[in-house]
Amino acid sequence: MLLRPLRALGLAVLFATSAAGAAPDTIKMDVTSRPIADFRIGSSQQRFGELEFAGGLEMNASSRHFGGLSAIHVFGDQSSILGVADTGFWYKGRIERDATGRATGLTDVSMREMSEFGEGKWLTDAEGMTVSGDDVYVSFERVHRIAELKRGDDGFPVLQRQYEPPVDLRELRSNRGFETIAVAPEGLPYAGALVGISEKSLDRNRNIMAFVRHKDGSSFEFSVKRVGEFDITDGDFLPDGDMILLERRFNISDGIGMRLRRVHGADIEKGATVDGEIILEADLLYQIDNMEGLSITIDPDGTPRLTLVSDDNHSILQRNLLLEFRLVGQDGAPS
Repeated sequence: MLLRPLRALGLAVLFATSAAGAAPDTIKMDVTSRPIADFRIGSSQQRFGELEFAGGLEMNASSRHFGGLSAIHVFGDQSSILGVADTGFWYKGRIERDATGRATGLTDVSMREMSEFGEGKWLTDAEGMTVSGDDVYVSFERVHRIAELKRGDDGFPVLQRQYEPPVDLRELRSNRGFETIAVAPEGLPYAGALVGISEKSLDRNRNIMAFVRHKDGSSFEFSVKRVGEFDITDGDFLPDGDMILLERRFNISDGIGMRLRRVHGADIEKGATVDGEIILEADLLYQIDNMEGLSITIDPDGTPRLTLVSDDNHSILQRNLLLEFRLVGQDGAPS
């Protein structure tokens, strides 16, 4: 019901008013981390097809605001991180690592309320985020939109503008919007464009709605084949142009599940329905929770590293997890 007055007023005018005012307070906190040595519970197995488990963390913080982590970006140093929580907060910090590259803890963690977007869950339900140079992009559900920001001197982004995703908003489910946004790398026909994939908003063929938006504002739609009971919660590009999708399942009969699917970036074009190889699927026999965020970096030896985070929904029954995998390929060499 809220979308009609928003569109009547104009999103740009409405949202511009929320950027005024003093900057919100930064909340600093200590995070206690328990290292996760093995991905499969009760097993020392480290290889899972093309993936090699590279460690993880179970995290708790001194602040009640920590949690609800819906997206993460790991910078090229594989230490600095920036992310969003779907409770309307930015978070940033540093991943501490041992000599082998395994995460040992999270330090220098702080959060800041997204007051530039207004107040309340309806306006601050941040679900997807990506960083390209100094540009930061965030996708929101409920009031579906994309925000463009610039990285500030203090590490927190500064709002530049907002716009509606270039799809038919009538087809978007309120709480199943664009959780995946990523900037396409060089080598693809749409290099530099913003790619968005919805969680569970379906096209006329019951596949998942997606878009590509170029910097000049032109765009096209495509779809991702819906496979089973999994929803897409995030995605990021590999250097070769392929895209890794993070998918989540939650239902009473099957419980919680996580899946990683590799889609050929060259297959993404106007009107296409793309699919890809499932490279990992896990259930509660593994160290998973409500996995929502994915970021890809490159190890010194050239191997892609996948960093995943979970959204604990601020529930005592769920966990804040950080999991990492190396995409080593079938023969153990960098993929």
